Amino acid sequence: MLTTSNSKILEKIGLAGFDLGYVVIAMAVVILLLLIVICILISHSKKINNVMGRLEKFVTGKNGKSLEKEIMSLFEDNKFLKTSTEKNKKDIRTLYKNMESAYQKMGLVKYDAFHQMGGQLSFCLALLDENNNGFIINSVHSTEGCYSYTKEIRLGESEISLGKEEAEALAIAIGE
Repeated sequence: MLTTSNSKILEKIGLAGFDLGYVVIAMAVVILLLLIVICILISHSKKINNVMGRLEKFVTGKNGKSLEKEIMSLFEDNKFLKTSTEKNKKDIRTLYKNMESAYQKMGLVKYDAFHQMGGQLSFCLALLDENNNGFIINSVHSTEGCYSYTKEIRLGESEISLGKEEAEALAIAIGE
């Protein structure tokens, strides 16, 4: 195969001096490269058709101005959502701040003040906020009437000494 060919066809195209084997190998390489390029073109053509189909679905029935309106509408909706979110965050902070001072904890103890009447008509009610500030109401019921007393609670403590039932109501409210 390394012999020089005397073919008239090779002479006409100017390749008479080349070995026929090299010419065949060169042609096979060119054909192989051509097949690879065709495969790549087919692959890219499928991808382009896929993108074109998606684009066509997106713009069906719309022109540039209606698309611009649609995008501006989405932008306005996004801006509204951001504003609403910020307002909601502010409102939640305000509510949390207000809830700190609202009465959140309660302790109730019913008792019979004079051990003679029965029915446990007397009671101590402790109401505290998040920081254990609040008050205790002690309502004492007797045969002569009903008397109510209050004691202020600061940070879970009272400046005035507490009775047994009042201390129990305070402990229930604090969660001890």
